[in-house]
Amino acid sequence: QDYYGKELQKSEDLKTNACITSARPLPKLVRDALERIHEEVVARYYGCGLVIPECLSSCQILDLGSGSGRDCYLLSQLVGEQGHVTGIDMTEGQVRHGSGAPPRPPSSPPTSFPSSCQVEVAKKHIAYHMDKFGYRKPNVEFFHGYMEKLGDAGLADESYDIVVSNCVINLAPDKRAVLQEAFRVLKPGGEMYFSDIYTSQRLSETVRKHRVLWGECLAGALYWRDLYSIAEEVGFSPPCLVTASPITIGNKELESIVGDCRFVSATFRLFKVLGGSRAGPGQVIYNGGIVGHERELVFDANFTFKEGEVVDVDAEMAAILQSSRFAGEFLIRAGRADAAALQGCCC
Repeated sequence: QDYYGKELQKSEDLKTNACITSARPLPKLVRDALERIHEEVVARYYGCGLVIPECLSSCQILDLGSGSGRDCYLLSQLVGEQGHVTGIDMTEGQVRHGSGAPPRPPSSPPTSFPSSCQVEVAKKHIAYHMDKFGYRKPNVEFFHGYMEKLGDAGLADESYDIVVSNCVINLAPDKRAVLQEAFRVLKPGGEMYFSDIYTSQRLSETVRKHRVLWGECLAGALYWRDLYSIAEEVGFSPPCLVTASPITIGNKELESIVGDCRFVSATFRLFKVLGGSRAGPGQVIYNGGIVGHERELVFDANFTFKEGEVVDVDAEMAAILQSSRFAGEFLIRAGRADAAALQGCCC
């Protein structure tokens, strides 16, 4: 709360590049949506990837650690007026704004903004964005709360199609509780699509207790193998790796504390696939119906689906496609595929 609510006022205040890494170029659809977001919201953005999955029309989405709301306002445009985005963040408000209309953007971008917490920044620009997007009523809301205790914020079981988070799970001491809560609030077939920081080894006590390294998303990073075991314990399908890129610290003092441990920014997708959905391997054909991905859908590091092309998939991927929001976008048929050619969605 102190580091993100008081010390960091803009992205440039970060001492490493861990929280500002993007693993791949932004699609035009996303670039255009970004241009419609208020400057103050973008200036306070901290994230290590792009948590914008595909096939979002009319979806109910929850953003864990929504901060100033950049990803929420991006998703707001992609789910459309019939969809809804909920943001939850732990930084409490230190500044209370009056009852007048939210401020409009200045004629020229300011070099700094008044000190206020992340959730307050997100809330005060709701009306501005709804007007900008042409929506008659808000399709976003923001809550103060903890991602390990979503029930305390009133978030019910099986109420969301997608849960996203961008470089925040590392800030939670109990990662299993975060994934457990995400699993609980997801509908059957729902997806958790998230970017975060992972380590090549388990971190020492010295690193894990370092205040700046914690605030910079490194000291709380999960050993990558532990993600797989926690996901399995909670009930998710095996993690599907989407993208990954190495992180450079660029600070000699912090590098000396970290030692030979390596960090990577990675985006994974997990699905809440019910047990009865797992039948066996199959063949799928993508119909090209997802906006922005009509010719090709890059699902993860192992599976790319081209319009009209037959693709052999393993039992896990067949179950994911059949039980999730992607079911209507594929022709899925059971069949024995060449087992040697199937790598699975775990990488």
